[in-house]
Amino acid sequence: MKRILKYAILGLVHKQEMSGYDITSQFKQEIGQFWSAKHSQIYPELKRLTEEELIEYRTSITGAKLEKKLYCITPKGTRELIEWLASPKELPETEKDEFMLMLYFSAAIPKEENKRLFKDQIAKRKGKLEHLYESKKSLQLLDENLQAPGSQQFGHYLVLSRAINREESYIAWLEETLSLFD
Repeated sequence: MKRILKYAILGLVHKQEMSGYDITSQFKQEIGQFWSAKHSQIYPELKRLTEEELIEYRTSITGAKLEKKLYCITPKGTRELIEWLASPKELPETEKDEFMLMLYFSAAIPKEENKRLFKDQIAKRKGKLEHLYESKKSLQLLDENLQAPGSQQFGHYLVLSRAINREESYIAWLEETLSLFD
């Protein structure tokens, strides 16, 4: 089984030196739009990557005694990351979507309850979409050449654009489907 988390971490520390906390935070922010990992997965993977000599760390002292490991990629890690980036990918397995699973069995509940579920989902998705729009605005302030393939933030722009497209499409489908209950 391929360790995709390995490549996510290699990619992050390729961009900049990071602590384990910084890496975990990235999975709650930008990367969380398309990949998830928990604290309990990240730290063991950091240990494995260090043992495999794909990353290394230096210890930084903050405050009186607080030690923090700052990870960076090694040349060997860079080669492995580039090899992975350049390799063709299979189509991913079907994404898990609990709401869709619920809909599959929705005949078991009354029409009004289904309508409530759709309205709730629409509101949540619109909130998420607003957050994505704000993230895109912030990113544009960082880099006005955001849409240029050579831009440092180009990959982030692509992922954010896809996330926006996904949410817009999902909301349109939810609103169209909600009308079937009338």
